[in-house]
Amino acid sequence: MSAGLAVAVVVLALVVGARPAMGADYRGPLIDAHSHLPNPAAIEAYVAAMKRHDVTRVVLLGVGAVQKDDAAWIGSALRKHGERVVAGLPLPDPMSAAAASRLDAEAAKGVARAIGEVHIRQVSRKIERDPADPAFIRVLEVAARHRLPVVIHAELDEPTTSGLERALRAVSTATIVLAHGGGGPPDRLGRLLQTHRNLMVDLSGMHFERTPALATEAGPLDLAWKALIEAHPDRFVMGIDVWAPRLLEPSMLDRLMRWTRRVLGELEPGVAMRVAHGNATALFRMK
Repeated sequence: MSAGLAVAVVVLALVVGARPAMGADYRGPLIDAHSHLPNPAAIEAYVAAMKRHDVTRVVLLGVGAVQKDDAAWIGSALRKHGERVVAGLPLPDPMSAAAASRLDAEAAKGVARAIGEVHIRQVSRKIERDPADPAFIRVLEVAARHRLPVVIHAELDEPTTSGLERALRAVSTATIVLAHGGGGPPDRLGRLLQTHRNLMVDLSGMHFERTPALATEAGPLDLAWKALIEAHPDRFVMGIDVWAPRLLEPSMLDRLMRWTRRVLGELEPGVAMRVAHGNATALFRMK
C-alpha cells in the first residue's frame, strides 16, 4: 500500500469512527401517543398505515380551538376502530371560567384517556396563556380526579417555563404531558424532569419536517436528545403528530413511520421499548 493510500484509509477510518453509531430499526410494539385528524375520513388512511408498520394504537387529540368538529371526528374514529384508537378529550377554551365544569361532565363519561391538545403558548398563532392561571389550575384538578393526563402545546420560554412549574407544583397529582418536547432545548427539559415527577414529555412532531427535530430523515438521533431520553426513560412517549392532509398521504405516512422506528432503534433497547410502548400504555391506561 502506498503512503498516500495508507493516509487516506486512516483518515476515512477516523471520520467513520466519529459518526454516531446507527443501530437496527426498533422492531417492537409502537404506540403513536399524539396525532390528529384533519377530517373524518382521514382515519382510514392512518389505520391502513398502522397495519403496514405495526403501530398498535394511536392517541387522537383535538387541535386547540382550530377545528370545531374534533370531538365528533375522534368519536367516529373510536367507534370504527376502537381496537386501535385511544380518544383524547378536546379542550378548546382552557382559560374560561366554565372550562373545568364542562371538562368534569365530559370526563365522567369514561371514554377519554387524555385531555388536549391544549394550546398554552404557540408563537405562530400568537397564543400566550399562563399555565398557572386559576382557571387552568381548576382544569388540572379535574384532570387529576379523573386520572387523565393533560397534553399541552407550550413552546417554552422563561415566562412559560415559570408558569408551567407553578402549575406542576399547584396540582402535583395531575400529569402534564409537554408536547413536541416543549421546543427544547434538552437541558431545559432535563431541569424540569428532575424537579417535577408529574411532568411527562411527548416527542411528537419532532420529525424531519419540523423544528426542532430529533433527527433528519436519514441522519442519526441528536446526541443531546438521546442522552436526555436515556437519562429519564420513564418520562417520554413517542408521537408522530399527523395533523394536515398532506401528512396523511400513504407515502408520507410510510416515511414518518419508518423514520420513527429508525430513531427509536438508536436508543438502548430497554429505553426504546418504554418510549415506544410501555410508558404510553401506563400513561393512558390502555388495556
